[in-house]
Amino acid sequence: MASAQALFTPLKVGSVTLRNRITMAALTRNRAPDTIPGDAMLEYYAQRAEGGAGLITTEGVLITPQGTEWPWAPGISTKEHVSGWKPIVDIVHAKGAAIYAQLWHVGRIAHPDAPEHKRSGTPVYAPSAISARGGKFRHMLGAPSYVTHTSMFEDLHTSQPTALEDPTIIIALFKQAAINAKEAGFDGVELHGANGYIVHQFLDNTANKRTDKWGGSVENRARFGLETLKVLIEVFGENVALKVSPAGGYNDMGMPLQDTLDTYRYFLSEVDKLGLSYIVVMRYALGTDPTFDGKFISELISHLVDPLNSGQLRATNHDTLAAYRPVIKNTNLFLNAGVLPDEGAKLVEEGKIDGVQIGVNWIAHPDLAKRVQDGKPLDNIPDVKHFYYNMDGSELSIGYTDYPTAT
Repeated sequence: MASAQALFTPLKVGSVTLRNRITMAALTRNRAPDTIPGDAMLEYYAQRAEGGAGLITTEGVLITPQGTEWPWAPGISTKEHVSGWKPIVDIVHAKGAAIYAQLWHVGRIAHPDAPEHKRSGTPVYAPSAISARGGKFRHMLGAPSYVTHTSMFEDLHTSQPTALEDPTIIIALFKQAAINAKEAGFDGVELHGANGYIVHQFLDNTANKRTDKWGGSVENRARFGLETLKVLIEVFGENVALKVSPAGGYNDMGMPLQDTLDTYRYFLSEVDKLGLSYIVVMRYALGTDPTFDGKFISELISHLVDPLNSGQLRATNHDTLAAYRPVIKNTNLFLNAGVLPDEGAKLVEEGKIDGVQIGVNWIAHPDLAKRVQDGKPLDNIPDVKHFYYNMDGSELSIGYTDYPTAT
């Protein structure tokens, strides 16, 4: 892939210089029994560092125990978590890559009856008492959705998450998670502000109906994300990043186009003043855009395509790179969602982005960067059945660390 060579120049990201501009996106894999990173995760991340990644961003790492849609998501809130992450960070560094922890709070995208959440003893918190549609907790009896109910006689859509009385409580959890990530040796942290989780929920006026300083105006809805980034900077300095998905869709997010443009142009222009290491902007992706009834139409995600589905797609489909590149003037910009190496190299050459964040292709190709550099095809077939927690009882390695490298 001679045209991809623009990706193989060093890039300074915060205080670290990456060996190339091919980064690995945060990818939910759910291979941490009891939320503690272990040997399977160590092998997974080591393979991809060996495979030439310039920067690896971990899967979303929970800053506090929560009942996520898939179990066995890793955490970063205890000493045991820190001890589990340390050898992973060390081996990634030994193989020449940098590694950021993606800090994650799912907000309303949790279920109060999931085992991890019940152990936490806390409600499902959100900016406002508004449930998300969709979701499927396959590991729970009846495979419930995000909308919860407390009685078999209660209408499914009447139960709601608990509106946060004081959002600074969650901001403090993010700061402690960053402190723990630093103890584990991570090069930096990426704030998960995308995909319908808590930062995204505060930004989006369909999920945030607050009337205090955390809601209403664009400036108020952006406050939670900005204040969270500021406390992360207190811990990691310039080694803090942000991921956003302005088009929405996934996890029942999305505003009218003008509201979207106004919100994200303001938010990202303010973020650009903070001196972050990079910002990841996700493009619109049909594969993660549900209809209003909450059913995914993506063959990749669900294996089910209903050509007769007449529901309206949830996302606000627009060119996110064209819309927000002009307000990101001082910060490295990475593009994510369906970006192939040749396209990414062209965008780097044109000065439109500084690097690419690649997702699914890193799942299926542990040696992705080496393949690109050597002109070898990305021809492994993704094992979609085992993207997440292996509900069929198979070994953690299946669909995780068993993909072949190129010969």
